[in-house]
Amino acid sequence: MVQEIERKAISGLGVLLLMLGGVVALSAAIFAMPEPPMVGVGVLGFLLLILVAKGLFVVNPNEGVVLQLFGRYVGTVREAGLKWANPFYFHRKISLRVRNFESAKLKVNDLEGSPIEIAAIVVWRVVETAEAAFEVDDYQNYVHVQTEAALRNLATHHAYDAHDPALLSLRGNTTEIAQQLQREVQDRLAKAGVAVIEARFSHMAYAPEIAAAMLRRQQAGAVVAARTRIVEGAVGMVEMALELLDKKNVIHLDEERKAAMVSNLLVVLCGDREAQPVVNTGTIYQ
Repeated sequence: MVQEIERKAISGLGVLLLMLGGVVALSAAIFAMPEPPMVGVGVLGFLLLILVAKGLFVVNPNEGVVLQLFGRYVGTVREAGLKWANPFYFHRKISLRVRNFESAKLKVNDLEGSPIEIAAIVVWRVVETAEAAFEVDDYQNYVHVQTEAALRNLATHHAYDAHDPALLSLRGNTTEIAQQLQREVQDRLAKAGVAVIEARFSHMAYAPEIAAAMLRRQQAGAVVAARTRIVEGAVGMVEMALELLDKKNVIHLDEERKAAMVSNLLVVLCGDREAQPVVNTGTIYQ
């Protein structure tokens, strides 16, 4: 594995001034002595200056320039400014800026086999220019492909909705799942010299062909959960009412009257409509 070597380059401003001085001197010498030997020396001098000028390059902020000599990696210049190096070096610029990538909406099956649509945004940057340049063919395309592969793999290991609270679900535990996604993407991109700063979901939903059925299932689950809480609260209120009636000696109820009272209270408390008052002119024994 190729490791980055930080290299210091000569300031290009001084070299540029020397080159300008050389151009002026050669031009003055040729005009002063226009004989063929001097013209030949001037031409050679200009060719040498052109060769020296080829060694000038600019390093922008948050950018690294990878230097190669006849295919051999010799180092990376990170210091911004006009620089000069061996004119035979090949220069390749690699951006060190923070970038983000949003995957396409991927259609995958979750842990339970339900088809879902999922997409993610990954924020990343290059931290190892040598690995990014030489370990993978195209590091930007590598980031895109490996992000989508990690997203597919993660989605198949978790259910969209978990019925067991102890299990992680894609919809119910987005923070934890996003952290898992970041770790998995980072493991895949480490060999490309890329650091993943953040990974989060940008889209998550059931596939259109089952969305309506899953919505009805979610609505049914919500109704069951709501009814469960209503019944628990109603039973507690009935129990409290019977205890208060018995404690304050408001009325003495036998078992049959208690059963009737419990039935009436549960109907009133658990019903989804307002109770209609009924005037009883007899007794519960008739």
